[in-house]
Amino acid sequence: MKNPFGRDFNRRKFLSSAGRGFGLMALSSATVGALFEKLQAKTREAAQSTPERVAADEDFWATVQQSFSVTRGIVNLNNGGVSPSPRMVTEAFVRYTWQQEDATAYTMWQLLEPQSETIRTGLAEIFGCDAEEIAITRNASESLETLLMGMDFKPGDEILTTTQDYPRMLTTLRQRELREGLKLNLIKVPVAPKDVADLATPFERAITPRTKLILMSHQINLTGQIMPVRRVCEMARARGIETIVDGAHSFAQFDFKRDDLQCDYFGTSLHKWLYAPKGTGLLYVKKDKIPKIWALMASEDKNRSDIRKFEEIGTHSAAMRLAIGEAILFHNALGAKRKEARLRYLARYWMNKLQTVPKIGFNTSFDEAQSCAIANFRIEGIDPVQIGSYLMAKHKIFTTPIVHDEFTGIRITPNVYTTLWELDRFCDVVTGIARNGLPKT
Repeated sequence: MKNPFGRDFNRRKFLSSAGRGFGLMALSSATVGALFEKLQAKTREAAQSTPERVAADEDFWATVQQSFSVTRGIVNLNNGGVSPSPRMVTEAFVRYTWQQEDATAYTMWQLLEPQSETIRTGLAEIFGCDAEEIAITRNASESLETLLMGMDFKPGDEILTTTQDYPRMLTTLRQRELREGLKLNLIKVPVAPKDVADLATPFERAITPRTKLILMSHQINLTGQIMPVRRVCEMARARGIETIVDGAHSFAQFDFKRDDLQCDYFGTSLHKWLYAPKGTGLLYVKKDKIPKIWALMASEDKNRSDIRKFEEIGTHSAAMRLAIGEAILFHNALGAKRKEARLRYLARYWMNKLQTVPKIGFNTSFDEAQSCAIANFRIEGIDPVQIGSYLMAKHKIFTTPIVHDEFTGIRITPNVYTTLWELDRFCDVVTGIARNGLPKT
């Protein structure tokens, strides 16, 4: 199936094809349409420049910022957990919701639901795989738990992952450990290493003859550390070990394809960096491995080799899935490489400002191969939870304090709608805390 979300594809064609029979052009918000046309014009101009130069073009990003309806009463520097959607995505979600309320059973299941195949194709294009290897889920947790609970293991089989992987995944594996006698092998990886190779070595050293699976984050949610996924996956494959990559924080934040990872399985949320509706996700399963994975919710045996068996969750909103299409359209209009360059530019902007401030240190590498939008800093001698509470209560700056057994700090995650003024304000406040401490209450 030809991908309808290519860079030469425009919003008018998409709305006409996706909403055939519903008069969506009449329903579409004129304001949202005008904003997207303005963004398209800017991206055509930007095509003549490098992503790195566009990253510093505040006129270009002012247009992008106008595409969101976020409040400026709060400086939101926690975009790692969930991100606001552009207006065009929210408008599409509302539009599809109204549609599915009209003759609901007929509209949802016979008219709207089949259109999700178009969404599957668009997601496969971004990830660089066959559409028949992509399942549309509700979040990264559902995608990854489908895999972790759907694989066959024997008592004593070992699963290798890190102490910094996402807690829900560790909980899932511990449940299987308790119920079935699997062994969860947790390894420590260095924080902000000088050499990315130092992140792969612990995996290789921890492998035993009983290791059957490696689960690793593409980007660690605590620090923004980008892991050497390809190196670990190729090493594992040479030893007959399967690999699951948790891409919850990497997908659509920085540019990569499936072949850059060489993993067997991949799961992510789409409501983070793709800016899709809340409660949307993606599961990738290598085609020849689909039959061996049990679905979380049972599907007929005839669907054993069909990726859609992982979507058998009962009644669900067609609107949520179809509005992913507008998120894909917005992502492609921005351009994956331009978006990545801007996110890294914003991260380095505040990191460079704070780098020379006494008592401030970083749990994230400045190396471009090791980090992008997400970074973690600390202030010597001050509890990050107290810092986070003060930033929000006094200055309405929303951050993510991190308290881990191996380190503490505050995670900062700007986004394409974040302004330099907001980052300047954040840096001024943090500099004051580092120099003078927190005000006594």
